[in-house]
Amino acid sequence: MASWRTRGRMSSQVWKSTHISGSSLGSHSPNQLRMSSSAAVASESEIVAAQKNYKVVQDAGNFNEIQAARPDFNHSTSIEVTKSPNPNWNYGDGIPENGASLAQEHYEIDPYAPDRPMIHNYRLLVSGIAPRPVGFLSTVNSKGEKNLSPFSYFQVIDHDPPMFIVGFSSRPGHVKDTYHNLKETGECVINTVSENMTEAVNAASIDAPYGVSEWDVSGLHEAPSSTVKPARVAESVFNIEGKVIDIKEFTDHQKPGMSLAATVLIKATRFWVKEGASDAEFSHIDLEKLRPIGQLGGMSYGRISSTFEHPRKRWSEEVQQSETLSRLDAWKGGDS
Repeated sequence: MASWRTRGRMSSQVWKSTHISGSSLGSHSPNQLRMSSSAAVASESEIVAAQKNYKVVQDAGNFNEIQAARPDFNHSTSIEVTKSPNPNWNYGDGIPENGASLAQEHYEIDPYAPDRPMIHNYRLLVSGIAPRPVGFLSTVNSKGEKNLSPFSYFQVIDHDPPMFIVGFSSRPGHVKDTYHNLKETGECVINTVSENMTEAVNAASIDAPYGVSEWDVSGLHEAPSSTVKPARVAESVFNIEGKVIDIKEFTDHQKPGMSLAATVLIKATRFWVKEGASDAEFSHIDLEKLRPIGQLGGMSYGRISSTFEHPRKRWSEEVQQSETLSRLDAWKGGDS
């Protein structure tokens, strides 16, 4: 699946922003979402040179032969609920064998070092920040042409109001069609990805020629939306219709031949949950029905085979039962 990287340091030169206020949500014109940019237009030679150095898409070698030797995927496996990793843990205990862990040193890495290739940052981040949800977005442009694409840099960031963020990395040539569509029309649908959808969703990340629909490539089916023009993915357990309220572009690390990196803030306008996948109040989605996958490093993805629970605790209740918390409570007003 597409695993576009986002980069950029905070400085007075980082942001070029278009903001759509909440009060105009649903009534903005496409012109409100267009952003001016001081970035130079890349020449054809610069784009070709950038493409040669763009190594995000990993060479899988003879993957069919490798996969044929692996055990079959078991679709009938139930999600097991186990004890937590250390059920006898007490406040102040840290982690088991903490001494051995602390004996290992950390290496300091400057992500902006002149001799550090960009691809090293990409591989480090996607393998170290894991698992990550798949942001599967359906969009349309001003002509009504459709796009369907998965993204690695995606997350829900709030529930009141329901907010989401999607990151678009710089890439050779023009920006991704999804980003172009979000800037142009300001609408999308975020579709969840379940285990049984993996191959179809991965197919939607292919670099299809202009005019070829990812809906046709993937074989996924469209379902009508109610507050936005893009269609929902009918196979998804959970769909979120959304509208763009803010776009920020990063200019401080732009290189010749590469498009700008950007983040897009999306506010939900409608939820859709598949029949039988939630409770009666539509306040909880059954994990067995959702069967989400997580993105890991390289080409790897993970499924949920077991879970455990940790109740969130209150200081006022726990301090009376823990010597460690009682001692900290007594010290809280003293000198540190």
